[in-house]
Amino acid sequence: MDKCSECSRKTRDVSLHEIRDRLAEFAEVRGWDQYHSPRNLLLALVGEVGELSEIFQWKGEVARGLPNWTADDKEHLEEELSDVLLYLVRLADVCGLDLGQAALTKIVKNGRKYPITNQ
Repeated sequence: MDKCSECSRKTRDVSLHEIRDRLAEFAEVRGWDQYHSPRNLLLALVGEVGELSEIFQWKGEVARGLPNWTADDKEHLEEELSDVLLYLVRLADVCGLDLGQAALTKIVKNGRKYPITNQ
């Protein structure tokens, strides 16, 4: 997506609804809605996950916070993570799903499935 002053880095929290709405507008003004079927979006998402995987492919274990990574490496990771997020949000929208609410519901279900146990 185009860089803009209102998208400046690390200035505020961004909601999934805002991302969803901006993606919908982005696709609509470019006439891309015709290509954004659930299947096409899923295949694009899988491709982006592959690109994300390539970043880690031969690195072995990576420490939290990526202390040994260059700024360029981190920027590349941010871009690939963003691509995955954008396709995931768009896919959920095209399917008529509220991804944020679904994620919260899934956390609750996982809490029941994997209760806290004394170790």
